[in-house]
Amino acid sequence: MTNQPQLLPLSPSAIPGALSKAERYRLLNEPWQAESICRDVLAIDPDNEVATILLVLSLTDQFEEGPRAKEALHLVEDMPNEYQRTYYSGIVHERQAVALFRQHPDYRSRREIYRLVQIAMELYRKAQAIRPANNDDAVLRWNTCVRFLQRNWEFH
Repeated sequence: MTNQPQLLPLSPSAIPGALSKAERYRLLNEPWQAESICRDVLAIDPDNEVATILLVLSLTDQFEEGPRAKEALHLVEDMPNEYQRTYYSGIVHERQAVALFRQHPDYRSRREIYRLVQIAMELYRKAQAIRPANNDDAVLRWNTCVRFLQRNWEFH
């Protein structure tokens, strides 16, 4: 019987470089790599806001591979301000809807997909009302949801 390998701790001075790598791994469509890096950072700096945001986004990047929404929403609940909690909850719901749409574009799933998009839009509306100055991220996400619905649902 062999001993299971143990995780090695990241040194605090390596955090900025590690977070930069996590962003690159997300861009390279390797969210599991980014997730691992973010968990390493959070293991030594549990309040690191950038690592938390990148971890949430990395988890949402993996929604098509399996359910991770509860874990992502749990992380969002611990974010430091109401805007972030609202905005990133919207992102989790929106990306969950898109992943479900890609996996099951049939009519049985459409009601759930539409419901998730509607939740995301309501969260973006709330986030827009409390957004920091010069930050229209919630507007951009809202518009993406509207275009998703226009492209995939018939409205009369």
